[in-house]
Amino acid sequence: MTTAEKKNSSGPTRRHTALPKAQILIEALPWLTRHRGKTVVIKFGGNAMVDEQLKAAFAQDVVFLHHAGLKPVVVHGGGPQISAALDRHGIVSEFKAGLRVTTEEAMDVVRMVLAGQVQRELVGLLNQHGPLAVGLTGEDAHTLTATKHLAEIDGELVDIGRVGEITAIDTGAVEALLADGRIPVVSSIARSQDDGHVYNVNADTAAAALAAALDAETLMVLTDVEGLYEDWPNSDEVISRLTASELEKLLPELSAGMVPKMEGCLHAVRNGVGNARVIDGRVQHSILLEIFTDEGIGTMVVPDGPVVADEEGQS
Repeated sequence: MTTAEKKNSSGPTRRHTALPKAQILIEALPWLTRHRGKTVVIKFGGNAMVDEQLKAAFAQDVVFLHHAGLKPVVVHGGGPQISAALDRHGIVSEFKAGLRVTTEEAMDVVRMVLAGQVQRELVGLLNQHGPLAVGLTGEDAHTLTATKHLAEIDGELVDIGRVGEITAIDTGAVEALLADGRIPVVSSIARSQDDGHVYNVNADTAAAALAAALDAETLMVLTDVEGLYEDWPNSDEVISRLTASELEKLLPELSAGMVPKMEGCLHAVRNGVGNARVIDGRVQHSILLEIFTDEGIGTMVVPDGPVVADEEGQS
């Protein structure tokens, strides 16, 4: 067989092996059209924050959303990194009602880790793909304003230190960055106008509040589980979709770690966000799988009322 004959005989084979790529792109087309120009707030957390491959995949997903015409906004905490830093400083990590007890000494470490370590690394990963990401904290331009949060434990309000509850949001800085074609990366710390203190704000809560204030189409919360389980620990069946009212009924039964996430989803969809999704951050490219495929993954929370076209066929 001549070289030309070999080339001609292998040509169709090469074309056929490339067909699945084309089919994937075609499947994504309606979702690309539907989501173009929409704001998506993504809470970055869990294993995706500490696994190098997952971090790289997350950055690729967010940049893909940007280039596909969406407006991604990233909100992050830093639980694992904060715990490690506190250990290095000899400060004991303690949690009450699912929230980190944050002394004044611990708050200095929290602020340093979130703004000086986690955010810088994430911005760097995103900017490997171009001059896109800009980091800011909730303190900047009064993006997040908070007051002291008292945790309710056994019916009593307990002071857990510099833990904040969001009282106001100014989206001006974030919207300016989006208008300039940037990807805002927001650290979940806020300043109080009452006492001037800086507070540690739960990142799930901050992401939900920011999504509502931005009138986002979608809130996405990355977790270390597949989604919201139907009857944990008796079953690992994931609830693919539920309404705000259905979620509200389930909240008292949820584990402490899932409560802030699901309360955030509930707040979001009851305050103008089209849908909220809890997805498994342990799966590479889970964001793209959720937004741009027919099947979707994880759990979607939608407002009460009739199903709209945007929600059909997903999750």
